[in-house]
Amino acid sequence: MATLQFNNGKTLEIQDGKTLLDVVARLNGKSKPVAARLNGTLKDLRTVITGTTQVELISFDSPEGRDVFWHSASHLMAQAVKRLFPEVKVSIGPAIDTGFYYDFDKPEGFTQEDLEKIEEEMRKIVTEDIPIIRKELSRKDAIDLFSTLGEIYKVELLQELSDDIVSLYEQGDFIDLCRGPHLPSTGYIKAFKLLSIAGAYWRGDERNKMLQRIYGIAFPDEKMLKEHLTFLEEVKKRDHRILGKDLDLFSIHEDAGGGLIYWHPKGGRLRAVLEQWWREEHFKNGYEILYTPHIGRATLWETSGHLDFYKENMYSPMDIDGNDYYIKPMNCPFHIKIYQTSLHSYRDLPLRWAELGTVYRYEKSGVLHGLLRVRGFTQDDAHIFCTPEQMEDEVREVLRFSLYMWKVLGFSNIKAYLATRPQKSVGEEKRWIAAQESLKKAVQAEKLDIEVDEGGGAFYGPKIDLKVKDALGREWQMTTIQFDFNLPDRFDLYYIGSDGQKHRPYMIHRALLGSIERFIGILTEHYAGRFPVWLSPVQIILVNVGPEQADYTKDLALKLRLQGIRVKTDLRDETIKYKIRDAIEQRVPYIGVIGGREMQENAIAVRTRGQQKPETMKTEEFITFIQRQITLQQ
Repeated sequence: MATLQFNNGKTLEIQDGKTLLDVVARLNGKSKPVAARLNGTLKDLRTVITGTTQVELISFDSPEGRDVFWHSASHLMAQAVKRLFPEVKVSIGPAIDTGFYYDFDKPEGFTQEDLEKIEEEMRKIVTEDIPIIRKELSRKDAIDLFSTLGEIYKVELLQELSDDIVSLYEQGDFIDLCRGPHLPSTGYIKAFKLLSIAGAYWRGDERNKMLQRIYGIAFPDEKMLKEHLTFLEEVKKRDHRILGKDLDLFSIHEDAGGGLIYWHPKGGRLRAVLEQWWREEHFKNGYEILYTPHIGRATLWETSGHLDFYKENMYSPMDIDGNDYYIKPMNCPFHIKIYQTSLHSYRDLPLRWAELGTVYRYEKSGVLHGLLRVRGFTQDDAHIFCTPEQMEDEVREVLRFSLYMWKVLGFSNIKAYLATRPQKSVGEEKRWIAAQESLKKAVQAEKLDIEVDEGGGAFYGPKIDLKVKDALGREWQMTTIQFDFNLPDRFDLYYIGSDGQKHRPYMIHRALLGSIERFIGILTEHYAGRFPVWLSPVQIILVNVGPEQADYTKDLALKLRLQGIRVKTDLRDETIKYKIRDAIEQRVPYIGVIGGREMQENAIAVRTRGQQKPETMKTEEFITFIQRQITLQQ
């Protein structure tokens, strides 16, 4: 008999040689597992049980369960494609955070009608409830098999493996090279939808052939699929690329350079308001603001190590007076050069230096995505230089400051992720331990949920990442608090301690919003373009009923502008209904209607965003009202 010890403390004896499917049938639970972890390793439910085994059943609700489910759905799709288009070559089809995809070599490409045919064939395969069976072959035999099938991409992958034995998964007339694990059968995949088609270079290399990538999503039941598709519709409505165009915030011009953002007047005002608030808050919290160059000599990047480990993300050098200069991918070496201009005592520390520094990093054209993935961006960078005694307080203060900023910006669902020392690292062990402990204590003090990634830190120091959830529940990695034991050594940084000796300072990198471009993209989607009053690039649009109110409307706009209110006028010779409808589409907080009565009474008929009925206010009353709204929100 085999003894199964479950993670909930229960045990079960079952005949040796039975599978996990037999175990699940014995348990007869409400939830339907999709895989299991045996002695810590994720396995198929068709795995045979022997001896004493630690068992944790994995459901679709867990990240591992979704990965297994979606990976199996990608194989289901590939099988359907091969049935319908036997000439197509398959390449890879992984699960991803948002579902799954599979890349196919189909020279003429897929059409929307093809997707519908593929979905129908997938339904047939699900109805057939075909067992999904794991097989193992020698690498040589697997190469022979896929060569016979004409699957050139699988052969290429196999030729690069060093394993003598490889695993394959077979479901009826379809077989694929895969590590697994997978679902027991195709019948588990009850609900799915193919979402889109895109081009993708084989292995992500622009020098390789362009393949056809089909994205999809799958769930155990139709209700979950319907809810997800509704969610995707909401995501589509909030797409910052569409809103950016509709609200006239920014543009991208491929003919002038992909991944580079052009801020229009309204987008520029939004960014200016955000950056002004950012600076004011940093001054309040003891930071000084730096401005540093956009380029630096190769020797700087050699000393920092960027030319050794980051060169592929840097642009080609330019020759200036016979020396190579690189456009900066990061601000840190420049801040360090400023640190080196003075001799620092322990009494001078901590130093908190921040910069809205524009950097440039190479990204492949295929991954560029509106404001979220760009080649040139402004980073809200900061570096803190402190003594060991100050380190814990500084980390707590950085975290407190970060959480305050996120609260004002409208994000309250925040989780911390702590990455600790990897096997290969630089810096003394005691400094790593002290740094990690300070990060952990700061998170605990703020009572944040925390997930620890043991050994997942960068080679030069541990870090905390703060991930925030937006209005749709999507998680975004934002604030980073990162220790650096590498650059202080490379640049030989020191301060004079109370003992009169040189000591190495702790250096902490801190990006709060990260990229300003990316943050504004996230912010736009979070608010669906309906920015809070204090952030809105236009806080009120004034519309006149007729031409006789035009001069009064212009004078009123000037009066509001002098009070610091961001105002726009619509004096077009259109109907008032048309102008109000257009203002609503601009998603401004307030629309001010000026008719004959309002002009006589020095008033504004104020229509608040989301409301139908206007409220008439005296001009001074409205100024006090909107200024109070701004103060309350900040």
